[in-house]
Amino acid sequence: MWTIAGEGIHPTDSKSATSSIPIADIKPPAKVVIPLSQHIGAPCDPLVKIGDIVKKYQKVGEAKGVVSSPVHSSVSGKVLAIGRFPHPSGNQSNSIVIESDGKDEAIDSLKENSDYLNLDPKTLKDIILEAGIVGMGGAAFPTHVKLNPPKEKKITAVILNGAECEPFLTSDDRLMVEKSREVIEGMKILMHIMGVRDGYVGIEDDKPGAIEAITKSASGTNIRVTSLEKKYPQGAEKQLIKSVTGKEVPSGGLPMDVGIIVQNVGTAVAVYNAVRYGIPLVDRIVTVTGNGINRRGNFNIPVGTLLEHVVTECGGLVGEPGKIIFGGPMMGIAQYSMLVPILKGTSGILVIPKGDVVLEDFRACIRCGRCVQACPIRLLPNMYSILGEAGKPKEAEQYYVFDCIECGCCTYVCPSRRPIVQQIRYIKAEMRKAKSKVA
Repeated sequence: MWTIAGEGIHPTDSKSATSSIPIADIKPPAKVVIPLSQHIGAPCDPLVKIGDIVKKYQKVGEAKGVVSSPVHSSVSGKVLAIGRFPHPSGNQSNSIVIESDGKDEAIDSLKENSDYLNLDPKTLKDIILEAGIVGMGGAAFPTHVKLNPPKEKKITAVILNGAECEPFLTSDDRLMVEKSREVIEGMKILMHIMGVRDGYVGIEDDKPGAIEAITKSASGTNIRVTSLEKKYPQGAEKQLIKSVTGKEVPSGGLPMDVGIIVQNVGTAVAVYNAVRYGIPLVDRIVTVTGNGINRRGNFNIPVGTLLEHVVTECGGLVGEPGKIIFGGPMMGIAQYSMLVPILKGTSGILVIPKGDVVLEDFRACIRCGRCVQACPIRLLPNMYSILGEAGKPKEAEQYYVFDCIECGCCTYVCPSRRPIVQQIRYIKAEMRKAKSKVA
C-alpha cells in the first residue's frame, strides 16, 4: 500500500451519496457566461462582439501570454454582452454572455482522427493548446504549458491523478468507472507527447470500481495502476509523486525536477476528445452534493452554466443555504452569488445548510503541534498563523511558506479553530506584492 509522507488527516469522506450515481446530463441552460479567465495565467482577449452569432465549440477568447489558454462557446446562439461579471474566485472577471438558440449547432471544422498516436508531439501539443485544455483537478494550469518542460528537464514518466481525496467529490471516480477507455487513450497520447515508456494511474483504495475499470483498460500497456491508501491530501501533486514513485520534489521545485509530469484523469479524457474528435473543452463532470440540495449526483455540465441553473435542475435548495462551495470542503471556494458560472476547473458544488455551518471566533495558538503533525509537507503551519495574525508576513519566508500547498489539514485539526490557510494566503499575497514592488 502506497501513501504520503507525514500523518495527513482522515476527514469523513461523505462520498457514498454520489459515488454510485452514473453521470447524467442536465437541461441545457438558456444562456452561458464564459469567463475569459478560467485558468492560471493571462486572461484571454475576446474574439467576438455583442450581436455576433456563434456556434458550439467556436473559439471566443484568444490566449495571450506564454501561460494562458483559449476559451470556447459551450452553446450556439447570440452574444448578448461582454463585460465584468461574477466569477467563482470571489472577484469579477471579463466574460462573454451568450444566449443559447437551443440548437447546439457545432462548428464545421471539427476533424476526427483515428490515427492520433502517429501524429508528432508538436502537432498534438498544438491541438491541446487550441482546444483550451487545462488541469481539471481544480488548479486549471494550461495543459500545453505543462507538456513543454525545458529541454534540460528529462521527463521519464507520466502520472494520472485519480486519487480524488477531497471529501464529497466523486466526479473523477465516476469518470474512471464509466470512461476508463478514454482515460487510458488520453494517457497514451500524453506519454507519446513526452516520449516516455512508463505511465502510472494513482487511485485511492476506496474506489475499487475505478481501480478495476482502469486496470482492465490498461491491460497490455505500460500503464500501471497504483492503489493508494485513503488519506488526505493523497492527491496533492507532490504527495502523489512521492507515493507512486518514491521521488521527492525538492523545496521550491516542480514535478519536472524529478522527471515527472502529473495530469488529472479528467484532463486525460479532454486530451483524448480533442485529439481524436477535435472537440475543445466546453463541458465537464461536476459532483453536486450536500444536505442542502434536493438532487445529488454527478452531472456533465456545459462550461459557463450559472450556479442558479444547476441548483434549479437539481430540485432546488433544501431550506436556507449556509455555504455553497465550488470544489470540496477542504480546498474549495465559498460562493457569494448564484450568478457565478461553472468553470473548466469546477469539480464539485457542495451545498451546506445553514444549520450545519458552525460559526465561532478563533482563539490564540496553544502550541499543541497538531498542525505540524498533520502537515503532509512537514512545515510549521503554527508559525505561519502566528506571523500572519501579527502582520509580519516577511518573517514567514524563513519557514518555507511557499512550499505550503494550502491543503487545509492544519485548519482542520486546529483545536483553537484558527484560520491557518487564510493566514497563509495572506502571507503569500503580501510577499508577492512586496516582491513585485521591488521588481
